[in-house]
Amino acid sequence: MNRKKFDLMLLDIGLPRMNGLEVLARLRARKTRPKVVVMTVDDTPETLLQAVREQAYRYVKKPFAPNLILELVEGALAVTDTATIEVLSARPNWVELLVPCQLQVAERIEAFLMELKADLPDEVRESVGRAFRELLCNAIEWGGKLDPNRKVRIACLSTPRMLLYRIADPGTGFRLEELTHAAVGNPPDKPLEHVKARNEKGLRPGGFGIQIVRAMVDDLLYNEAQNEVVFVKYLG
Repeated sequence: MNRKKFDLMLLDIGLPRMNGLEVLARLRARKTRPKVVVMTVDDTPETLLQAVREQAYRYVKKPFAPNLILELVEGALAVTDTATIEVLSARPNWVELLVPCQLQVAERIEAFLMELKADLPDEVRESVGRAFRELLCNAIEWGGKLDPNRKVRIACLSTPRMLLYRIADPGTGFRLEELTHAAVGNPPDKPLEHVKARNEKGLRPGGFGIQIVRAMVDDLLYNEAQNEVVFVKYLG
C-alpha cells in the first residue's frame, strides 16, 4: 500500500492485527488515497457511521451477491467523485452531514443513510430513500448550482415513532409561483403546463419531484426563504 497507487480498495472490517476502520484512518493521512468500499458483517450504526467519518466511498454488508460488488466497483471507477463528506454528528438517532454540491454524492449519501434504516419495512425505506434523494438533488442542483465549493447540510433524526430529514442548501431559496418548470407550480387545471416551460429553458424532462415527494412522506415543510426543507415519515 505504501509503494503503489491504487484507484480502488475493497476493505473488510474484520482484519487481523489492524481492523478495517484503522486502515481507513491511516489512509486519510495520505496525500492521494484510493476510493474504499467497506465490506463487513458488522452492520451496527456505530460501525457504519465511523466508516462514513473515515471517508469510505461505499459500504456493503456481507454476505452479498457477486454482481452487487461488481456493480459497486464499476460504478466507483466510472466517476471522478472525490467529494469529502464531513460528519457533524454521528449518533445513530441524530446523523448530520455537510456535503459538497455534486450530484454524484447524492447516491452515496442515500446508500449510507438507508443502511442505518435496514430494520424498516422495504416499502418505507424505498419511499424515504426516494424522497430524500429527490430533495437532496434539488438542493445540490438548484440551491448549490452544482458548485463543489458550496455545501448542503443534511440532518437525519429518528425515534421509534418517526423519521425526520432536514436539508439546507446554500442558495437564496425560491418562490413557488416562479417554479414554472415544475409540476408543483402548475394551476390545477393545467397539470402538464411545466413541460412547455422546461422545453423553452432547455431543461431535461421531469419536474414532478416535489409532487412525488409529497405523496411519499407524511409532512413536508419549507422555511420562509424555502432554502431549507424538512420531511417527516411516521412509523407504525
